[in-house]
Amino acid sequence: MKKLVIVINGAGGVGKDTLCSFAAEEYQVRNVSSVDPIKEIARLGGWDGDKSDKSRRLLSDLKMLFTQYNDLCLKYILEQYREFLAGDEQVMFVHIREPEEIARFVACAPNRIKTLLVTDSRKAARVYQNASDDNVDRYRYDFTYDNCRPLEETKAAFLSCFRPVFEQAGFEAE
Repeated sequence: MKKLVIVINGAGGVGKDTLCSFAAEEYQVRNVSSVDPIKEIARLGGWDGDKSDKSRRLLSDLKMLFTQYNDLCLKYILEQYREFLAGDEQVMFVHIREPEEIARFVACAPNRIKTLLVTDSRKAARVYQNASDDNVDRYRYDFTYDNCRPLEETKAAFLSCFRPVFEQAGFEAE
């Protein structure tokens, strides 16, 4: 079965989850985020799931601490990757914000993982005041997608770009 792993990144609000959901209408998709285990820890500490600047900074700082402590997020993503390889999904989207984390994950399977930066040229650049969100453009991505169309046009536009990537960059699972 042909499979594709894409690290997807972009500033908050550019439509990454929407694009992943469009792909899931045509492919069997696994959609995970490197911050998922951090969100569980943050909830135990009282975080309510909001996406305020203060909360984004909390998640970014916690992720940095757990990366230094035991590499929790990379271990989580690698576990998800192994499950993906063994399962029936065709596409795995991995949300990773930090350029260093992207590079470390890509290094684990360099010929199998592609990277995608989602932008929206209609929106002004924003500073979030945390290392995770403010440095998304500091990685050399394989692909960039400008998500600048009205929502009713976005699905067709994205899928027309995505299908060739799946066909050309997808690999046969062992």
